Formats: sequence, C-alpha cells, structure tokens
Amino acid sequence: MSLTADVLSQVPGNALENLRRADQLWRAYRDDALSVSEVVKQNPTPLETVDWDVVICGGTLGIMLGAALAQRGWRVALLEKGRLRGRDQEWNISRRELTVLVTLGLLSEAELDTAIATTYNPARISFHGGEDLWVEDVLNIGVDPVYLLETLKQKFLAAGGRLFEHTAFDSAVVHPDGVNVQAGNAFKTRLLLDAMGHFSPIARQARQGRKPDAVCLVVGSCAEGFSQNETGDLLVSFTPLQNQCQYFWEAFPARDGRTTYLFTYLDAHPERPSLESLFEDYLRLLPEYQSVSLDQLQFKRALFGFFPCYRSSPLHYRWSRLLPVGDSSGSQSPLSFGGFGAMIRHLHRLTVGIDEALRQDLLDKKALELLQPYQPNLSVTWLFQRAMSAGVHQSLNPDQINRTLSAIFQVMADLGDSTLKPFLQDVVQFPALAKAMLKTSVVHPALVVQILPQVGVLTLFDWMRHYTSLGAYSLLYPLGQAFQSGINNLSPRQQYYVHRWLDALKYGTGSDYSN
Repeated sequence: MSLTADVLSQVPGNALENLRRADQLWRAYRDDALSVSEVVKQNPTPLETVDWDVVICGGTLGIMLGAALAQRGWRVALLEKGRLRGRDQEWNISRRELTVLVTLGLLSEAELDTAIATTYNPARISFHGGEDLWVEDVLNIGVDPVYLLETLKQKFLAAGGRLFEHTAFDSAVVHPDGVNVQAGNAFKTRLLLDAMGHFSPIARQARQGRKPDAVCLVVGSCAEGFSQNETGDLLVSFTPLQNQCQYFWEAFPARDGRTTYLFTYLDAHPERPSLESLFEDYLRLLPEYQSVSLDQLQFKRALFGFFPCYRSSPLHYRWSRLLPVGDSSGSQSPLSFGGFGAMIRHLHRLTVGIDEALRQDLLDKKALELLQPYQPNLSVTWLFQRAMSAGVHQSLNPDQINRTLSAIFQVMADLGDSTLKPFLQDVVQFPALAKAMLKTSVVHPALVVQILPQVGVLTLFDWMRHYTSLGAYSLLYPLGQAFQSGINNLSPRQQYYVHRWLDALKYGTGSDYSN
C-alpha cells in the first residue's frame, strides 16, 4: 500500500476514492480527451413570459451574488447540484477584503466577526537558499465557510430569493427575451449567471474543450499533532526543482489543527504528474517541512484539486443573457487561480453592474461583456507564473526558480509594504511594478539573462503588451475619476457604459486595493 493510500484511509469519508476521481479528470485534461457537450442552444422564438430576473447556477460562491441581488429586489433563483453547505476547511483571506460583505449589507459587523474562525500573524515568505521575509495581515484570516454560507443563505431567503438544492444544471436555451434553463424543472429567466466554477459545462462549451495554458496542482491536509505555531507560511520553497516541478508550500493555523498545502504551477502536458503522485511527495516532504513525524499526526481532512487557467481571459460567452462569474469567467489571477478571494474582490463591482444591467435591460452579449473586462494588472502576472514553472523537457538549473524568486521578493521587501503586500494579494499596480523591475535590473542584472530562456521570447513580448496596457490604464484612471462628476448628465443607459469603463480602469490598475 502506498503512503498516500495508508494516510487517506485514516481520513473520514472517501478521500482516496475522491482523489482518484479528480485524477481521472486531470488525466482527461492532460490527454486532451475532455468531452464537450452542447449545453447551450439558441432559439429565435420569444419566451414571452419569464418567472425570474436572475437564475444562478452554482451555489457555493453564487450565494453571495444571489443574496446581494435579492436584497436589491430582484427575483433570484439559486440552483445547487447538492446541498448548499460550506466545507469544514477555512477559507483564508485578508480582513480588509471581507469588508465588502458589510458594505453590501450581507453581514453585520458582529456576523463578520463570528464568521472569522482563526487569525494569525505573521506570515513567512521563504525560498531555498534565501532569507526569510515576514509580513503582517496578509491572508491571515480563516473564514468559517459553514457559518458564512448558512448566514448568507438565510439572508437570501429572507430577501425573497428561492434556493433549489439537489438541482443540477442540465442545459439552457437562449431566446430573444430570456433563457429557459433546464435543471430537472424549467426556470425561465431574464439572465443566467454561471457560477459553476472552473469545470462549468457552459464554460467548457464556450472554450470548445481547449487545453488550459496553465494549471495549479494542489494537495494538502489538516491535521493535529504539530508543535504549537501561531505563524503561517504564504509562499515557501525548501527544495530544488523536482520532476520538472517547483514545489511551493503554505501553512496556516486552523481551529482543529494546522493546514498545510503543497502546490505547483505547470502546463497540461501528458507527462505531468498525477495528483496521487503529488500527494505521495507531499507526505514524503511534510516531515522535513514542518519538523514533525507523520506518526505524530492525526489527519482530519485531505485536500486536493487542480485549477486550470487560460490566457484568453476573461471568458466572454457568445450568447446574450448569459454571464460567467467567479472562476467560470476566468477573471482570476494565474497565480491564485480564483476561488473565494477572487469572488470577494469583484463582488461589489458585479453586484452594482448586474443590478444596473437588469434595470436598463442591457442583457445583450456586448453589454454583458463589459461586466468582465480585460484587466492588465492580472494579465501581467502570466510572466510571473511562467517564471515559477518549468517545461517538461526544459533544461533548467534546479535552483534557478528559487534564486530568482528570492532575489525579486527581497527587492520588493526593500521597497516596502506598499510594493510587497499588494502583490501577495494578487494586486499589481504600475508604479510598484515599475520600481521593482528597475531596482531588480540594477541589483540583479544577471536575472534577466537567466529568465529570458526560461519564459521564452514570445511570452516576454506578450507580457510587454500587458505591461504597456497597465501603464496606459494607470494614466487614464485619474482622468476617468475626474469625468465622474459629469455622469449624471447622461442617460441611464449611457451611464451603464461609462460605469463599466470606469470599473475596467479601476480594477485593471489594481486601484480597488487600498492598504
């Protein structure tokens, strides 16, 4: 029996079976054998009547948008294929980001405090051969998903929303005046929001099953038996390149033990490792990472998954009245691969924008595309993701990635928290990036020579395009702010388009972030 099979047999539930099921899907991605079904069709005949303003498919993160829209008076149906319940493992985030839940009236301050299960400080960034860096108040909050989702569900229902559990999306037909959603029963709606995540069948159809440009493999666990440790790890690497993968680690205190993750960035090449083999490496290296024997640990939960990402993002559906949100939209950073944090970051923007689109009946394809705009501050991170990975057959010094990251993060730390802390939360701003690049080129001129062959000339040219766009957006953003005073003189429909332009500049420059 493998070490993975032995450990997962101790974990409640069908952990090993679920791991191997996830591996089958990961194999389909690697072999380019992913099936694509035509789940969305079009019909030129009007529906004439609809029962809902919004139908949301995918309840785990869709409940946040559902509650916000229901509180604004819209008729919202939320479809969840299973039971709407949060997982037992905390979601890590920064306290500042959670305030949007209070701003939108989804939680009171007291409820927000109750939702926070754990808090720790400081957090470490460390790379093999380099010095440790420590930061405060970054991803140091553990949110209780069970409490959070249950509270949001009650707010949603109290506002008149309808929850349909054990109701899986099957198909949708887009009509000129609405969408007929099939999920056991028919749900006729003005707008369909796809919150089904990375593996949404609608997103799969829209992408025609194309292979992702990058993938993050993640394995980990929550266990008791570690030495008392109230600090965390945000990004740690203590080994050189292994199996053409650079292994990174995270660790956080949890209510019932300590959570540790091993993750790596790679492409979907057929020779890439399975999740089960990565879990084997995780268990092999965990004792060295946390200075603990596996025999001392009592495993509570096993954690694993893979997260695809595409350069052509955000994803714009070719149908009217359909909008991808969250991970379905591909609007997340290729470093974090989305999830709870990405949805929280865009929750206010999406709530206000969708509300405005519904009020002005701007639900055609072109109008909805503006709700998922191009964001150069996220697109520039593709170069960083590429610099943190190696090709299957690429010849690379085993310590190169560690040396590169150690040097760059030290430069950002020297420039101060205003540079380092936003980056650790997937926020790239032009002034900070320009200063970091300039100082790195002066202090470590050899880095450019090392990185260029690793990432490739085409990747660098593509990055320059996004970097230039980030600079242009940063110049335009103050002009957009100055223009806001004249928006009230425009018609409501014109205001919708201007608001979306201003949102694109704000989020595309990382100006939604404040210390």
